[in-house]
Amino acid sequence: MRTERNLTRLDRVFARLDREPERPAHLDVPRMSRHRVVLFSATLAFYLAIVVAVLVTSWLVRFDWQVMFFRPYQQWPEIHAFLDYWVVLGQRGPTAVMVAAWLGWRSWRQHTLRPLLMFGAALLLLNVTVGAAKLGMGRLGPHYATTIGSNEMWLGGDIFPSGHTANAVVTWGILAYLASTPRTRRYLSALSAVVSLSVGLTTVYLGTHWLSDVFLGWAAGLLILLALPWFEPLIARVEATIFSLREAWRARRTGIVPAPEPVAVPAPLGAPAMVQQRPAGEGDAPAREPVGATRATRPGARLAPGPHTARSERSPVTPAGSRRPPHSDRVPRGTTSARPVAGG
Repeated sequence: MRTERNLTRLDRVFARLDREPERPAHLDVPRMSRHRVVLFSATLAFYLAIVVAVLVTSWLVRFDWQVMFFRPYQQWPEIHAFLDYWVVLGQRGPTAVMVAAWLGWRSWRQHTLRPLLMFGAALLLLNVTVGAAKLGMGRLGPHYATTIGSNEMWLGGDIFPSGHTANAVVTWGILAYLASTPRTRRYLSALSAVVSLSVGLTTVYLGTHWLSDVFLGWAAGLLILLALPWFEPLIARVEATIFSLREAWRARRTGIVPAPEPVAVPAPLGAPAMVQQRPAGEGDAPAREPVGATRATRPGARLAPGPHTARSERSPVTPAGSRRPPHSDRVPRGTTSARPVAGG
């Protein structure tokens, strides 16, 4: 009677994943090149310059107030309804779900967890760095400003840098970072830059952010994307650990125990000695057991009492005479056969 184990949903998922193609060998993984280091340094300098300009209440703060008094949402009210939906592209919840679904499908097809792990690492860096900057500087937004011309710093706000802008840069920029080819990466980088800047300017239009908030948020998100190659070795180790834990879990569920190493058993008295096997690859032919030992230990064989020797240890016996069977009707060579002569 044939019985089959009912597969659970998780087992079917793993079975499906095992049938998918392996991770492509030609996958272009970004590395921390000299060009990327220069971009990272320039973006960091721009980030610090914006912070200093706001702290000293420079011309940038005065320009923030001018834009706020201009009230773009009153100048162009016809696009207000559209921009209310467009700014959702910078909200962390909806965008993270959409991008995670796409990267999950890529992980499924390529049999690798790198896309999802890199996206998780980028979001973690975003929450830590941008969140710490928001809480540390505590700037108030335009709707809650108290003193005209001031930088509104350390007043308990959480507006500097712009979280919408930084989230748009990271969320849509990660698609460009994980692109398979350099050409696709360039196109997606340009597209993500346009989306992130437009989302940031939309927040300025709606009056929820200062213009300097948008500049700092754009720089904060770009710094995270440029620093991701430093985390590639850690992501590779985490991925290997997850797959090894999965294999160990599957082995426990199926009850498959690794085969133990062979243990040498002492041969019984009178049996032929086993030939010591050498590891493969030393140039010698693999050792074989004597033929007689294999036949002697075959189950079901009945031997007469008394000591027996293996066939390979017996002395060869040369048969005497010819091996051909005798034929009475043949005559040896060199003799004349007596054949009857036909009568006349």
